[in-house]
Amino acid sequence: NEGQQGLFSFLAPKSGSTVPPPQQVATKLAPYPWRVTPQSMVKSVKGSLRRLEQDKLTLAQLHWSTANYQPFQEKALWEGIADVYDEGLCEAVGVSNYGPLQFKKISEYMKDRDVPLATAQIQYSLMTYQVAKDMNAVCEEENCRLISYSPLCLGLLTGKYTLDNLPSGATNPRRQLFRELLPGAQNLLNTLEVIGKDLGKSQTQVAINWALCKDTVPITGVRTLEQARENLGAYGWKLDPAMVDELDRAAASVAKPMIQNVFQ
Repeated sequence: NEGQQGLFSFLAPKSGSTVPPPQQVATKLAPYPWRVTPQSMVKSVKGSLRRLEQDKLTLAQLHWSTANYQPFQEKALWEGIADVYDEGLCEAVGVSNYGPLQFKKISEYMKDRDVPLATAQIQYSLMTYQVAKDMNAVCEEENCRLISYSPLCLGLLTGKYTLDNLPSGATNPRRQLFRELLPGAQNLLNTLEVIGKDLGKSQTQVAINWALCKDTVPITGVRTLEQARENLGAYGWKLDPAMVDELDRAAASVAKPMIQNVFQ
């Protein structure tokens, strides 16, 4: 988020300097309908860098693939983000919401352009593992780091919610979603609870650590300091392989997995 990044830059100590310190900035570039030329991607990155007062992005990612609905735009996006790298505007590139097929295609393209494809970011949790696991082998083959967003499945895996205690707010879309997903996820949630109690960890911490054990980089959302502290408790230890296998089996038993991103 450029607004948050700008705020952090403003709050960071400057030691008398008016120039913000170098930062590790990763961003995603949305393939809006009007971004149909490679130059439009370059222009977008230059605008972001200007607003962020940075010289270069650490990672520039394509937000999603247009192959399923506007295939002619896809190649221009690939060319554009490769141009971003060639112009020295980022250190590496990545993709988000790409499935195995499109990921392998863009990987081959980037190899031809001699551009490092560093990351692939997908929805990855125990509630999506039945499908998401296919990306593990592909990323390993292409030497690309897998980033897991929504590792707690919008909070469903925290153990906080039941059919009698759904997310508040009559118009909250998670209410209906959780109403549909919870009945088929009880074995998984029970397994998380049992393992958490055995380890003295919360279900949240077990679910995040499982994602770490799958060699992914989890991105967890937080709204409070308490949630941030709980999430940090998922690091510095590792689930036993037998526990990971048990969670894998529980994930495979989920009757109705979380909806996958349509762009994959």
